[in-house]
Amino acid sequence: MPAQSKAQQMAAGAALSAKRDNTKVSKLQGASKEMYDSMSEDELADIASTKRKEKPVHKDD
Repeated sequence: MPAQSKAQQMAAGAALSAKRDNTKVSKLQGASKEMYDSMSEDELADIASTKRKEKPVHKDD
C-alpha cells in the first residue's frame, strides 16, 4: 500500500525508525505514534518507501 501523501510517507518513516530502534518511541507523536502501534515493520517499510514526487503534502490537497 503506497503512501497517499508526503505527510503519510514521512510519518511512516518515523514509525519505522522507532520499530527498528533507531528512534525512541517517546519521540513519536500523532500519526507516527498511531502507525507504530498498529502496523508491522513490513507495512511501515512499504509505505515509507513510496516516492514523494508528485504527491500532495496532505491527502486533502
